[in-house]
Amino acid sequence: MAVRHTKHRSLLSMLRGGGYILYARHAEATVGEDGVNFTFMDCATQRNLSEAGRGQAAAYGEALRRLRIPLVAPVLASPFCRNRETAELAFGRVAVQVDPFWVEVYRLSRNVSQAEEADILRSLQSRLEFPPPAGTNRVIIAHSFPESVGLGAIPNMGTVIVKPLGRGKGYEVAGRVSLEELSRY
Repeated sequence: MAVRHTKHRSLLSMLRGGGYILYARHAEATVGEDGVNFTFMDCATQRNLSEAGRGQAAAYGEALRRLRIPLVAPVLASPFCRNRETAELAFGRVAVQVDPFWVEVYRLSRNVSQAEEADILRSLQSRLEFPPPAGTNRVIIAHSFPESVGLGAIPNMGTVIVKPLGRGKGYEVAGRVSLEELSRY
């Protein structure tokens, strides 16, 4: 148990210093699948946040504020309603910017060719290798990855902490934290 406490303290210290990307999966969504002909502007055609998910999203933003983790605006979100709503409940509507690229991560869980997967992962790397402004962290609210692809499987409201290494140098995964762990810090 002491090792776990030290790990959390170290992670918190890192995040307070800035320089990381917090890549979080959206909060819990309703059961089912997005409609075949879903549109981003019509939430009725998509899976949306459940009531529990709305609580998770609010708790996520609250935990980051309580822990005094410095964040840069805007928070980036996938255009799916569940991602936008997660970001807005956590950080406020004005602090959120939709970034269509994150739909590509969603596509990885569909039937894509190896060439398409490689292109998506190259684009992902180029986005995750740029550090946020000094002393801050960037938040991205998007989707889980397939197991062993990109950042791997991520639970609802789970966060992968990414350390950007600079243009052309890639990134490292510095840690993973669940909403429950963040809430206990």
